[in-house]
Order: sequence, then C-alpha cells, then structure tokens
Amino acid sequence: MTDTAPVAWVTGGTGGIGTAICRALAKEGYRVVAGYHNAEKAKGWLAQQQADGFDNITLSGIDLVDYASCEAGVREIREQHGPISVLVNCAGITRDGTLKKMSPEQWHEVIDTNLNSVFNTCRSVISDMLEQGYGRIVNISSINGRKGQFGQVNYAAAKAGMHGLTMSLAQETASKGITVNTLSPGYVATDMIMKIADEIRDGIRQGIPVKRFGTPEEIARAVVFLADKESGFITGANLDINGGQFMG
Repeated sequence: MTDTAPVAWVTGGTGGIGTAICRALAKEGYRVVAGYHNAEKAKGWLAQQQADGFDNITLSGIDLVDYASCEAGVREIREQHGPISVLVNCAGITRDGTLKKMSPEQWHEVIDTNLNSVFNTCRSVISDMLEQGYGRIVNISSINGRKGQFGQVNYAAAKAGMHGLTMSLAQETASKGITVNTLSPGYVATDMIMKIADEIRDGIRQGIPVKRFGTPEEIARAVVFLADKESGFITGANLDINGGQFMG
C-alpha cells in the first residue's frame, strides 16, 4: 500500500537544519521520510512533529554508511509510501583536529558519514528516479567545503567531494528528468552554534557581512525551491547561503 503524495527522503532529518527541511517539504505536500541516528531522540522528535500537525512526516533508521542498509531501506520506503522523488542529503558529523593530530579513525568516520553515505543514498534511489523519468537530489555541503577551515581537513574534503559528485551525477542524469544540486550553508543558528561561548560566537558573527547567523528555515526554503518541478533547468549548481562570508 503506497501513498499518493510524492516521497522525499531527508537524511539527518532530525537535526536542526534537517528538521526545518522536513517541515518545509511536508508543508509542500510531500510524504517526508526523516533519517536519524539516535532512535530514542528520534521518537521524541517525531512526536513533536505530529503534535505540530505534521502527520505526513515519518522516520527511517537507515544506516547511511552501509550500502546494503540503504538499498534495503529505500526498498522499504518504496513499498510503504512509493518511490522516492526527492533525496536531500543532510546527514553530517565533525571530528575536528589538525592533520598532524588527526587519527585515521577521525578521517574515515567523517568521510564515511559525510561523503560515502552520499554515494550510498544516491546509488540506492537513482534506478527508481530513472524509471520515473523524474527526480530531485539536493546535497547539503558547507561553506568550509568551499574555502577550507583550520582543523577540518576531513570535513572540508568530504564537503568539497560532495559537490564533485553533484556535478558528475548531474551530467549523467540531466537528460533523464533528474536534477542534482548542492547547497553550501555558512554559519546557521542551530543548537550546535548557539552552544558556543558568547565571545567566540560574537566574533564569528562579526565576520559575516550581514552581521547575523542564518536560520534553518532559510536553508529549507532553498531546498524546497530546488526540489520543485519548476526548477528543472537548474542542475549541477552550488548555491552559497552564507550571508556573504565567502564569495567565489
């Protein structure tokens, strides 16, 4: 039994930016499947979304770094709700440290979660999208994938690699009704940013030309735009959303 609404899969859907994306897509009429890492946290998160009236949001605990789990999870989503029309790769972690001090485990964990997972998810949905002759893939990268960042060789490499994948896959699918694009947010006012010490946070804010942090809803708005059927002439692009902090 499947729904009639188009299906959107948002990895990292229970995070700060992920939550805003899930809610924005749900408002547009999608059946949203939110990925999560912490099952206990995800249950409370889903209860809150439903309390807020988002009955068209559900959960999926797909292990993104395991290709077999992605394949099986996508198959389950298809059986329950229908084929995935929109994929948003929003899952990500940091394991910061200078290269001199970075362990191989720190490197591989970030590359697996932030980049290899994007191969796993895209590879798992692409056949259905090709069969439908339609699809939208939006990869959430980062300003630090564009300019680099001290102590983040692993994170910056993964996020830069994400856009390389975007451009290549966009060329492979451009004539098939599928678009693939990247968003590169700057500093966004999520819980992670707001927990930084006030003086450090103020210093970061002063380095942003618009003199404020972005909001998760601003990122979500861009995702909805790129996911729209009317955005079919935009593919292989990167959209910087960073308040003017990096222009290039």
